[in-house]
Amino acid sequence: MSDVEDACGPESVGKVPLRIAAIFVILVTSLVGTMFPILSKRVGALRRIVPGGVFDFAKFFGSGVILATGLIHLLEPSTDALGEGNTRSAGGCISDAWAEYPYPFGLCLLSLFGTFVVQIVCFRLGTERMQKMTGGVPPHIHVAGHGGHVDVPPPSSPQDVESSPTTVSSHDLEKKHDLSRSSSELEAGSYRDAMEENPVAASLIGVLTLEFGVVLHSVLIGLTLSTTSDDEVTTLFIVIVFHQMFEGLGLGTRLAFLKLDHLGKKYALLPWFGALLYSSCTPIGMAIGLGLREGISMSSGTASVVSGVLDATSSGILLYTATVELIAHEFIFNKFYHTCSWTRLWFSIGCFALGAGIMALLGKWA
Repeated sequence: MSDVEDACGPESVGKVPLRIAAIFVILVTSLVGTMFPILSKRVGALRRIVPGGVFDFAKFFGSGVILATGLIHLLEPSTDALGEGNTRSAGGCISDAWAEYPYPFGLCLLSLFGTFVVQIVCFRLGTERMQKMTGGVPPHIHVAGHGGHVDVPPPSSPQDVESSPTTVSSHDLEKKHDLSRSSSELEAGSYRDAMEENPVAASLIGVLTLEFGVVLHSVLIGLTLSTTSDDEVTTLFIVIVFHQMFEGLGLGTRLAFLKLDHLGKKYALLPWFGALLYSSCTPIGMAIGLGLREGISMSSGTASVVSGVLDATSSGILLYTATVELIAHEFIFNKFYHTCSWTRLWFSIGCFALGAGIMALLGKWA
């Protein structure tokens, strides 16, 4: 029993200079990954220099990273932390009661469903709020048709609709919209995102959900890196540098396409704040871990339970975001990919698969 207690108790960690340097390296690389899409979208000089294909690659590559993060870097570690192999009877640090039910998968399911409920409730409340902020008129009407969307200026009154000679159906407007797009626009498609066709409330809520999931995960990563054993810290540090930068690409592209300028300067700064928040969370987690390094061990029973529960919760959030917000919204319900060339479609899918594949491969070491 004493051997188990020793293995699960606090332990001293070395290579403190490396761990301190990692704080600044990860901060810089995370900022580069997250800020690149925002700067490329919002700074005119960079927008002209950076090819649209590069931006699209970063967008879909980062989306694939988010999907793999939810499965490989969150759900799998959660099963290790809360699984039968980590129970006291098996020589681990947690109670045997955790082995009586697949808690990581149950928590992931609960988190995924909870994210859906929170999003639909917040969407309704957010839509009402946006209408009040824009003078009682929604910024644009969401008209679904064949998987696409079209912005229709709302009429001022029912009488105007009846009397206006230019009033046409949403189907006619959508048809006109499609005809006006040239084939060159379909093939170039630079700096374009399905999120731009969403109501402001839907886009904002989707990004905030993604931000919450990656921020929670980033803090845990920082704690783990600052308290992991000396034998593993170098490899884990290298993996986390790429992990955070790639994940930042996925988040940064969603922040870049938020259209909040008409809500005031306070909201216009939200993408920049989101990028800074994400980039600083892993360094903050590392700083906390280093400050408590003599009294905390990520192999202890309490730390295993906490990290396992939070990993499973974050996994549900990111899996919902990756499948609903990124895959379904960006591909299945995005009319652009119903009409563009097969080359463009497979390029986007390939970038998505590459991001997911590389992040899944990094799971071999972290």
